[in-house]
Amino acid sequence: MGQLGCRALCLGLLDYKTEKYVVVKNKKVGLLYRLLQLAILLYLLGWVFLEKKGYQVVDAAVQSSVITKVKGVAFTNTSELREKIWDEADYVMPSQGGNAFFVITSLIVTPRQRQTTCAESPHVPHAVCSQDSDCPRGEAVLGGHGVRTGRCVRAGSKGRGTCEISAWCPVEGRRRPEKLLLEKAADFTVYIKNSIRFPQFNFSKSNVRDTKDKSFLKSCHFGPHNHYCPIFRLGSLVHAAGHDFREMALEGGVIGIRIEWDCDLDQAPSACRPRYSFSRLDGARAAASGYNFRYAKYYQDADGVEFRTLTKVYGIRFDVLVSGKAGKFSIVPTLVNVGSGVALMRAVVFFCDLVLIYLIKKSHFYREKKYEDVGPTSRRLLAEERASASGRGLPETAAGPPS
Repeated sequence: MGQLGCRALCLGLLDYKTEKYVVVKNKKVGLLYRLLQLAILLYLLGWVFLEKKGYQVVDAAVQSSVITKVKGVAFTNTSELREKIWDEADYVMPSQGGNAFFVITSLIVTPRQRQTTCAESPHVPHAVCSQDSDCPRGEAVLGGHGVRTGRCVRAGSKGRGTCEISAWCPVEGRRRPEKLLLEKAADFTVYIKNSIRFPQFNFSKSNVRDTKDKSFLKSCHFGPHNHYCPIFRLGSLVHAAGHDFREMALEGGVIGIRIEWDCDLDQAPSACRPRYSFSRLDGARAAASGYNFRYAKYYQDADGVEFRTLTKVYGIRFDVLVSGKAGKFSIVPTLVNVGSGVALMRAVVFFCDLVLIYLIKKSHFYREKKYEDVGPTSRRLLAEERASASGRGLPETAAGPPS
């Protein structure tokens, strides 16, 4: 049996299988077949070719350049700064205007700091002490402003105080601003020029309307029906992100300005237009929400001793994020997707065959009709059937096909 099995296996490798088409009068399988064909056809036409433009080659390696300029003037009168006029050179950082810029809206000023010794701020938890041994000499205060001198400075007759430190003194006072400094910042405007290029198609475009009218940028403002005017009001940007400018400006935050280019280069170049969306990126309800940092300006007195003015600024940072893709007709992706559709159609035939010969009640009957084994034994039986038919005077073609 082992030799016969091996011989049958080897001979089976030389078998040739060809398709046999059988018309099956089964309404259920026929309906299933047509529904699957219709679903694949709708998928190819609706999703692959219309929605995803599967007939195009796509370039997503967009090259982008962003230039920003903020405009606006404000007047303040405070006890720390007195009367002061603020323009973009005072409240915009950095000054070169790239794809990210920061607008100061509030600040805390600590003037005339000198390098000497003083008591650490009581707002620093690790600086609290009740005796000198709580302030080891030479160790920095964790989260503080300087290095411990070894002394505990107690205020009045209270038993607790803070460690004395070597630092820029006096140290910074309150932790948060009490009121908004530049209330008019919501009316400031920013000019955002974005130029993009798709190198694969050598196609370039800008979000500024191509016009020779020099007064256009001086009078226009961005709006739903004016996407080619890149002049944005800061308050409108924050509002579009779903937040109130005054509340956000007091402690700061980060606003993302997304410019998305989705260009169909089979259409006219004017159809390639930027789409804008705005969102807050620092997390409005997070414990670490807000945005602030410090900077210092250094001076020397008449004796040549250095001192500085420390400024902790709060404000809104705007990040311009650019993404995009461009597509153009190409025969290669078209043929690939058409070939995939043809393969799916063949898969439908295979699936319906499985249903027909395995899952329905008369599957054994359809299986016998679909598969026919034609071998030497079958040919001998066919010859005998022909001989019998010839003896009865019947035409040979009535018995079946020639061997």
